[in-house]
Amino acid sequence: MTLRSVSALLLAVATAGPAAAQPGIDADKLTQTVRTLASDQFQGRAPGTIGEERTVGYLIGRLQALGLEPAGTDGGWTQPVPLLHTRLGTPTTLAFRRNGTAVPLSFGTDIYLSTLQPKDRAVVANAPLVFVGYGVSAPERGWDDFKGQDLKGKVAVFLINDPDFVAAKGEDAFGKFGGRTMTYYGRWTYKFEEAARRGAIAALIVHDTDGVGYGWNVVKSGGGENYGLVTPAEKVTSLALQGWISGDTATKLLANAGQDLAQLRVAARRKDFKPIDLGTSFDAAIPVTQAVVQSQNVLAKIPGTKRPDEVIMYGAHWDAYGEGPPDEQGRIYRAGANDDALGVAGLFEIARLFRAAPAPDRTIAFAFWTAEERGLLGSEAYAANPLFPIEKTVANLGLDILQTAGKAKDVILVGQGQGTLEDDLARFAAKQGRTVSVESLPERGLFYRADHFSMAKRGVPVLLMMGIAGASDLVEGGKPAGQAWVDAYTGKCYHQACDAWGADWNLDGSVQDIEIFYQIGDELARSSKWPGWQDGSEFKAIRDQSAASRK
Repeated sequence: MTLRSVSALLLAVATAGPAAAQPGIDADKLTQTVRTLASDQFQGRAPGTIGEERTVGYLIGRLQALGLEPAGTDGGWTQPVPLLHTRLGTPTTLAFRRNGTAVPLSFGTDIYLSTLQPKDRAVVANAPLVFVGYGVSAPERGWDDFKGQDLKGKVAVFLINDPDFVAAKGEDAFGKFGGRTMTYYGRWTYKFEEAARRGAIAALIVHDTDGVGYGWNVVKSGGGENYGLVTPAEKVTSLALQGWISGDTATKLLANAGQDLAQLRVAARRKDFKPIDLGTSFDAAIPVTQAVVQSQNVLAKIPGTKRPDEVIMYGAHWDAYGEGPPDEQGRIYRAGANDDALGVAGLFEIARLFRAAPAPDRTIAFAFWTAEERGLLGSEAYAANPLFPIEKTVANLGLDILQTAGKAKDVILVGQGQGTLEDDLARFAAKQGRTVSVESLPERGLFYRADHFSMAKRGVPVLLMMGIAGASDLVEGGKPAGQAWVDAYTGKCYHQACDAWGADWNLDGSVQDIEIFYQIGDELARSSKWPGWQDGSEFKAIRDQSAASRK
């Protein structure tokens, strides 16, 4: 069945039933959408599969039924997102070398690697290792870990997180990077990007469970696989290999170089830290299987009547993990009922409410992203090639995992201290008789791990609704019940086949959260208000520049 025929079929299904739009977010409509998208028919919604074709057709059919207009490339509903898919084979060479002596490395035990270069072999030959501490270059905070170090053709070795993660009072880093709250400088994605900007041939991060938020078992579960955006040859990363070394391996590596890892962690929290040549080289030769996967974002809009070039964007990702090994119930599709079919359902409901209301002054855009689970790639592809001007994108509001345990007395804020939209969140929550609670584990950097971040990097003010960021204070059961829901979901069903719709779902809390996002967007759509970033945010200067160009 073609995408066009799937779209037509699902359009007919979507338009069946009562014609009159009803006010308020409808929990039953959320449920219907989730049960459909998470069903076996969509085969786990993996990019580049028949599951994607069916999903895209379904999304288009629903958007047409709601009366939205296409906002994709060349006036269509979609934006192409070609993806590079790579997988490493068995290494023929994998070792550190010091003073002519090779120290063999075990893939998955000592080291974990992947590549985003479109080559049939990943090769690093006799490349010097340089320890760069946390690898932070943050001029707005007066911090530079590189001190002019030339990394071309070398291997950068990083600590995970940022210099303030465990800094003590009196240390140079204390208070400069938000304490336990991770900044983008602490994310592994930033470190790989920074290494490539400086021409390194490889980048390795020292694994630390507290610093990254998950164990070595999670790191090595990737199986040498990676996804990236297809890019022109001149923009392909300089990194032939990127990945992690275990804490034990790093300790031995540094000890052999006459260094102490514990002492270096302390030294890296000082402003005067300088990179250290470890007198050790890295050799690797690994076969690579590569392919280009064609995928798509789906984009729709409700045009503004007075300032149509100014845009409020809502976003959720349509993709999940596709087929996997059977769970205890025999389910094979990791279809992401909550992550993020429920977010998609929320966008449909928000669109329905906007269509039932008077036309907005500003344009409302709805983005259904691909490949979020592969590294925020669909949203990154859009942000790099936007279909609405970035400088006139008023805000991006993202839904990615909502709590399904009932009404809550609070709403969870992700990324405290970043932007002024959090003030709007508090104001509209108060209208529901709710308070705002800050995410419980800000050191895990959830603010940087969802699609809204691709827009934040370009300076667009953002707000994320993510139910697993903290324990909601549930009306029935309070914080303990909220924590029990978070623990059950993240501990058992996150990215697993059991992330499926269940009869025990109570979407009253999801309804509350989606309504807040509708109200925030509705206010922005009928005003000339421009939200911004707070002082100290790493994105404020970017927005200030785009604001100047807008004026």
